[in-house]
Amino acid sequence: MDDETAEIELLEQNLNKTRQISQRMTSILTSFDGRLVKLEKSILPLYASTQILTRRGNNIESALQKIDEVASNREGIAAEEALILRGPQPEQLGVYTDALERLNASIAFKSADRDQRDTARLVETGAKKLAQLFTKLVASGSSGAPLAGSDFQPSPFPQDVLVTLQPLIRFLRTLPLPATHPSHPAGAAILSALKDAQRGYAEMRGNWSRKCLETYGRRVVDRAETIDGVSAGRELRIWMGNLLDVVEEEYDLLNQLAPLPGPSQLPATYVTLLTPILNLFNTTVSSLSTLIKRSLHKYTFHALSSYSALSVSQDRWDELITRRAERKENELKDGLHSIRAVCMRSFPEFLADLKLAGLGRGGEIGTGLADFTLSTTRYLEQLLEVRDAVGATLMLLGDGNWKMGDGIQAKPNQGKAGPGSEKILLEHYVFDVVSTLLASLATLSRMQKRPAFGSVFLLNNTAHLSTHLLSPRVPVFALLSRPTQDTLTSGFRTAKAGYFDANFAPLVQALADDKDKVGGGSKAAAKEKFTRFFDLLEETKERHQLARVLEDDEDQRAMLADEVVRLVVPSLQRFTQRMREKEFSKNPSKYIKLSPEEVEAQIRSFY
Repeated sequence: MDDETAEIELLEQNLNKTRQISQRMTSILTSFDGRLVKLEKSILPLYASTQILTRRGNNIESALQKIDEVASNREGIAAEEALILRGPQPEQLGVYTDALERLNASIAFKSADRDQRDTARLVETGAKKLAQLFTKLVASGSSGAPLAGSDFQPSPFPQDVLVTLQPLIRFLRTLPLPATHPSHPAGAAILSALKDAQRGYAEMRGNWSRKCLETYGRRVVDRAETIDGVSAGRELRIWMGNLLDVVEEEYDLLNQLAPLPGPSQLPATYVTLLTPILNLFNTTVSSLSTLIKRSLHKYTFHALSSYSALSVSQDRWDELITRRAERKENELKDGLHSIRAVCMRSFPEFLADLKLAGLGRGGEIGTGLADFTLSTTRYLEQLLEVRDAVGATLMLLGDGNWKMGDGIQAKPNQGKAGPGSEKILLEHYVFDVVSTLLASLATLSRMQKRPAFGSVFLLNNTAHLSTHLLSPRVPVFALLSRPTQDTLTSGFRTAKAGYFDANFAPLVQALADDKDKVGGGSKAAAKEKFTRFFDLLEETKERHQLARVLEDDEDQRAMLADEVVRLVVPSLQRFTQRMREKEFSKNPSKYIKLSPEEVEAQIRSFY
């Protein structure tokens, strides 16, 4: 009970303290309330005075506005003239256009000659001032440096300038012109001013577009000398796409911003805009054409890939540039014609170069891969990448007309190509390339002073062609017709047979029976045959140490070694067995220097 009593007393003490705090707070708040009442009584007269002053100020402002309106109405054309002569400000364009509308309305409803002349003069001046503002704004949106970078980036018309121009264009298109207001005294002058402004717009936008594209066009030409032809054509195709994108954007912008958008004015303006861009195109294509003509052998695929890149753009060019501008000229077609002529030259010249390579340059040619074998393989691989351009050019050239100089009379292609014609012609051309290459290789191999080395040369080169062209896994295989495949296969087999004849047939012949020779099977003849065989084997070994066979094709070397072993070793085994049975010598090891197994091992070591 004592604890509970103590807790009750503690609670009563806390309650008393709380009551005292509440009383103090009430007293403070009562004091604040009294002070606020006194403050309100002090401010109320000042507030009332301020309201009176505000009303008086508003009345004065309204009176001044009314006075200005009255004065403006009384001033009439003099006030309008001052506004017109000052010229428009972009942020107050509405005021200026309203004034011009009032002046046009006064011309329509007033009959005093002097007033009409003065008003017409003001309208003409205002229209010219607006045209000058239009030109100034377009110039600000067509200046500066284009966006830089390794890849082309479009430089769109500044959005803030476009927003400012749009209401101005809308008003300019409503100005009186002879076609819409034949009796308006200022119609002809306004039309002349708008024509000048529109022509200036086209010149500025055309030069700006050229400026944006020029660096990348120059880069296409400069890089063409340092990169492969297919890559150069790919870059030209990208640049052409960018050029046509710019043209399309500018055409859309012209439709938005032309003060005279009618069909009688727009095409001519569009032609003016296109002129700098087309000059840039002509310069770029001309520079590429000059580079290609400088060394057609080196830049053959620059020509073909450029022709492909330009051909892809033909339809879009016709739509954006030829038809929309109502032009008869077609710079793209002219450029295509120029490059196409170079492409058509490239095919007979390539075959002529292959034939010329077969004549040799004097001296030993070695046994490795000929440069023209490697270049022809690469040529055929690249043909696949530009097969559309190759097919189109061959169609124009005509089937077989690439074999000029072979006594074949050129017959231009006539009539429309049937389905698959380009593919057929391409296969025919590839067949002639392969046939000419094999013929040149065979001629060079025969020119070798040592036929055995010539056979190795021919085998190495034909094997390279078979490996890189005849495998179904390689893309170029798609260009090979059945006759071409058969020609390659036959060429390789012939080369391999020639290699066997030149290098291993003497070994087999050395062991053959001399049926026409008396005593051909005698012991002395056997000894001579063994001696001759191993001397020839040693020569063959030394030859293969100098001339590597199928160096880059391990599988082919293994197969070739098996064939040589099957050709030589069985003959040696049979001859050795027969001579041992006849006891041709008391010391056979003196003549049989190596066993058949050792000969086989030595032959395999050649490869």
